[in-house]
Amino acid sequence: MQDAPAPLIDPFARAIRYLRVSVTDRCDFRCVYCMSENMTFLPKKELLTLEELDRLCTSFIRLGVEKLRITGGEPLVRRDIMTFFQGMKRHLDSGALKELTVTTNGSQLEKFAGPLFDAGVRRINVSLDTLDADKFAAITRWGRLSQVLRGIAAAREAGLRVKINTVALKGFNEDELFRLAEWCAENEMDLTFIEVMPMGDIGNEDRLGQFWSLKDLRAELEGRYALTDLAERSGGPARYVRIEATGQKIGFITPLSHNFCESCNRVRITCTGEIYTCLGQEGHSDLRAPLRASEDPAVLEDAIRKAIGLKPKGHDFDYSRQTVDGRVSRHMSHTGG
Repeated sequence: MQDAPAPLIDPFARAIRYLRVSVTDRCDFRCVYCMSENMTFLPKKELLTLEELDRLCTSFIRLGVEKLRITGGEPLVRRDIMTFFQGMKRHLDSGALKELTVTTNGSQLEKFAGPLFDAGVRRINVSLDTLDADKFAAITRWGRLSQVLRGIAAAREAGLRVKINTVALKGFNEDELFRLAEWCAENEMDLTFIEVMPMGDIGNEDRLGQFWSLKDLRAELEGRYALTDLAERSGGPARYVRIEATGQKIGFITPLSHNFCESCNRVRITCTGEIYTCLGQEGHSDLRAPLRASEDPAVLEDAIRKAIGLKPKGHDFDYSRQTVDGRVSRHMSHTGG
């Protein structure tokens, strides 16, 4: 019987248990804080094939990754993506992988919710910043709220646990704070707020003007509800509270107002096979070359270990000096959520 390989440990003694993989840089929306309206997408030959994505994820799972989140762009617009999910199910069945999840804009859920459940997905995150159809059309540029709401309903009907991710945007959804919280509670969905991050050139949008500190958002919630801090973690960067009146969980992802790096156990793979060991740093390593150079898993695993050995202690995002310091040049859609 082959010995289990040594786990992935970074230079700061953090075990890497969580992998986020972007399967495409393409999306059917153009959210104003994420992309410019006229994006130039990567040539298809630069993207990892579905078979290569399977080999890559399988290597990480062999090295101790227990949670796999599939992202994009919009992952469900990748052609034949369900064959990848069906392949990953073998790792859930073996017990090596504890959780297979997806972050999606919800546009394709009406079609894919059932197949995702059949592939072993039990929990998904849906990005949704407003319940106002006109505002939704404005912020996504190309999106239709009704399509997303139908997708969310289909996901819940299929048995998927849905968590809503909302980017907190000053002057845009401040007035919907309680409406979003109450809508999620009514539909038995948890809700996580995210501070806008300085990633990529988004044209004329003003990131400083968009930034709404979650410290301020939480203070507004506490003005109406009794909140209890929770010790639990989902494997990601969110910190959670419970609204006592409803039992609902609210998460806060605060890369700007409260750095969450000390417990970071995750890395990200782009759709081209680059590994970013920190969302907020430019440093990355290429895994596509060793993946394509040899069928021997040891070659890829050696490259993975070298990349993890370069993982930094934390990111440099900072708005405190009224400049967008710590900005990274790539778009969030390239790295994958």
